[in-house]
Amino acid sequence: MGLVYENMGDYPKALLSHEKAFEIRQQSLPTNHPDLGASYNNIGNAYSDMGDYPTALMNYDKAFEIRQESLPPNHPDLAQSYNNMGLVYENMGDYPKALLSHEKAFEIRQQSLPTNHPSLGDSYTNIGSVYHNMGDYPKALLSLEKALEIRQQSLPSNHPRLGESYNNIANVYYNTGDYPKALSFHEKALSIREQSLPMDHLDLGASYNNMGLVYENTGNYSKAHLFYERAVQNGQQSLPPDHPTLQQRTKNLENIKKKQ
Repeated sequence: MGLVYENMGDYPKALLSHEKAFEIRQQSLPTNHPDLGASYNNIGNAYSDMGDYPTALMNYDKAFEIRQESLPPNHPDLAQSYNNMGLVYENMGDYPKALLSHEKAFEIRQQSLPTNHPSLGDSYTNIGSVYHNMGDYPKALLSLEKALEIRQQSLPSNHPRLGESYNNIANVYYNTGDYPKALSFHEKALSIREQSLPMDHLDLGASYNNMGLVYENTGNYSKAHLFYERAVQNGQQSLPPDHPTLQQRTKNLENIKKKQ
């Protein structure tokens, strides 16, 4: 049930369900049983989704300890633990630790999975994201292109993760000032997201906003206005009025109106 609530975005209920599952497992299983590790991991996910990164990390650490004791060193669940800790470290701005965790996850996945497995694509994506945040755009691009290659081989052509890959690469080009390439990749991301996501999905709104940024920086204010407007409409459907993402999108729209 916890995973269902998580997928619905109801993280408090997800947390409650995961904690109940943990209590039952704690009473009936040995302290180093992998299912206890899974419970800690799920609780960590709920806290991470709610933005409580220190508590998420504490639970991920407990999951990792159990998994390290009870599983072989190249088990996918260990890679999952490294992956999740890496995401939390990245969200906390600790990029060296994030990179180290993602590289460890990648090493395990490389040993235990086929070369075109989507999880390897996820690892390349995460490593690329950290390099991007560190401002190392060449390394970011290299990792993100590898992720895209794997996803192109292993996923349907309109899969949201392909949209994510195109979006990530576009953002790197945007930050390096290569706006034509940024626009090209954002258009590919948007095309996939419009096919595969509901109209109120935040990733779709992110694509609209990103397109607006590129058009604004190339001086095409009318198109920037159009995409910022769509981004705001998307946010209004799915976010509370005081949410920082919606506020930023609204600010972008207001600023572009002043330039026209």
